[in-house]
Amino acid sequence: MKAWRISIVMVLLLGAILLFAFTFRRAEPVKKRTPFVPPKGCVFQTIMGEESSYKHFIYKTPANVQRAVDRGLSWIVEAQQPNGGWGAGGHRRQDITNPHAVQTDPATTAMVAMAMLRSGATLSGGPHSKNLRRALDHLLEVVESSPPNSLNITAPTGTQIQTKLGSNIDVIMTSQFLSNIQSHLDDAPALQARVRKSQAVCVEKIQRSQDGNGSIAGSGWAGVLQSSFATNALEAAEANGMAVDKKALDKAREFQKNNYNTKTGDVNTDLGAGIVLYSVTGSVRASAKEARKVEEAVTKAKREGKLSEDATPSAEILQEIGYAKDDALQYATAYEVYQSAKVEAQREDVISGFGNNGGEEFLSYLQTGESMIINRDESWQTWYDNMSGRILKIQNNDGSWQGHHCITSPVFCTATCLLILAVNNDVDSLMELGGK
Repeated sequence: MKAWRISIVMVLLLGAILLFAFTFRRAEPVKKRTPFVPPKGCVFQTIMGEESSYKHFIYKTPANVQRAVDRGLSWIVEAQQPNGGWGAGGHRRQDITNPHAVQTDPATTAMVAMAMLRSGATLSGGPHSKNLRRALDHLLEVVESSPPNSLNITAPTGTQIQTKLGSNIDVIMTSQFLSNIQSHLDDAPALQARVRKSQAVCVEKIQRSQDGNGSIAGSGWAGVLQSSFATNALEAAEANGMAVDKKALDKAREFQKNNYNTKTGDVNTDLGAGIVLYSVTGSVRASAKEARKVEEAVTKAKREGKLSEDATPSAEILQEIGYAKDDALQYATAYEVYQSAKVEAQREDVISGFGNNGGEEFLSYLQTGESMIINRDESWQTWYDNMSGRILKIQNNDGSWQGHHCITSPVFCTATCLLILAVNNDVDSLMELGGK
């Protein structure tokens, strides 16, 4: 009897509990289902031509990469010297790795300043703004005091960077930095005018140092990289509205493109120290802008019904949509060079370069990544995943990077690695450069 009563009580108690639980859940406010709204940048809007898809190229920097960048910045800020510059050291004393025990040079200073700028430093405030301003002031003073008839902006010779890349590399890297900093000077008209005046000096010197074949005189061990960065510097200066000799720029691009034969896959390494990587990345970079113009023109023609959907870029196709014969050949060649050379530049045996990492390898990696963004090449994020993984594995415990042959300078190599890892921050400006 007692057991029966206990059972009844337990059933009633369980029922009460269930009823209470049900009532409690029903008492919660009912969440309304939010109707689906296509996100900004939706692929449907992009296909219909309502907005650009360039924002899809922005790649959220992984946390481990950002930590590596922060460590690298901390190290390199401490390496700045009292005059505001940084140095790579002399070619004959590469055993000296203390950044405060070497003489400053403009090429290394410009590379570090560009790395700081790309990593988020500004002149108006925030972390490292004073370091960036000191670097800018130093480089302006160097340019302003350079002899008018010289091809370079600095008197010292025999630096690691000059010996490996070329005797005129200082003016080239400085010109590139002055291009990069200009967009940050809208609220400082006097400083902007000073920067533009100095950049005009650099552009004139670069153009005057150009040889008949389009390369830059004074080639070092890997002189093809000096010439490639000169092409980049002239492109950036032109995009900023500086007076650039179009013939000089065309010759510079042509020299780089001619180092790669799209028919045979042969690479001319005469000025690339016999290393395919150095030459082929220059070919990719020099052809990126023109290749992008081809792709955009052909896509537009397809959308307008002027070309069939299966049409592929060629000189004949470009003539069909309105290009003059010579222009069609030039742009079609650039397209072929870019498409073929970018694949070559990412082959595992090519990426290995000299066999281990030196500053030239890092510069070549940088060239490839920037070229792919300029071209709006959707595969750049795959490149970034691969390259950032490689670079993080070889970061030193103190946050720096160091080369193991040729350009071994920890300052120069750290700056270049930071430029690679932080390239996502410059997607907008690189794409804008590619469209000009």
